[in-house]
Amino acid sequence: MATERTLSIIKPDATKRNLTGKINAKFEDAGLRIVAQKRIHLTPAQAGEFYKVHAERPFYGELCDFMASGPVVVQVLEGEGAIAKNREVMGATNPADAAPGTVRAEFAESVGENSVHGSDAPETAKEEIAYFFAGLELVG
Repeated sequence: MATERTLSIIKPDATKRNLTGKINAKFEDAGLRIVAQKRIHLTPAQAGEFYKVHAERPFYGELCDFMASGPVVVQVLEGEGAIAKNREVMGATNPADAAPGTVRAEFAESVGENSVHGSDAPETAKEEIAYFFAGLELVG
C-alpha cells in the first residue's frame, strides 16, 4: 500500500468534551501521523461550502449548523493506506454499528454527532485537505 494523506475533522461534539487527545492517540496508535493540525470555528457558510456535496440531502442544513456550533480540529493524517486506515479507526457512521474500540463506538453521541469526519477517497482527500490547508502547512 502507498503512503497517503487524508483529512480528519474532530467535530464539535468531541472538542466540547475535550476528546481531541484521546482521538488523536487512536489515530497515532494505528500508525497514522498528524502532519498538519489546527483548531478553528467554522461559520455556517464555510461548513456549507465544505459539505456542498450533501446540499440536496435532507440532513444538510442540520449538518452545517452542527459543524458551525463550536470549534473543530482539522488535521491531515499520513500513512500507509491512510484513507482506509482512518475510516477503520473512525468506525461506522452510526455508532450503534461501529466496531468496539473505534472512535465512534467509544465517543460518538449519535449518528449526527459522531465525533469525527474522514475523507472517503483519494480525490476527496486532496480536495478536502486543500480546503483547510496551504501546502506550506503540511509538514510530514
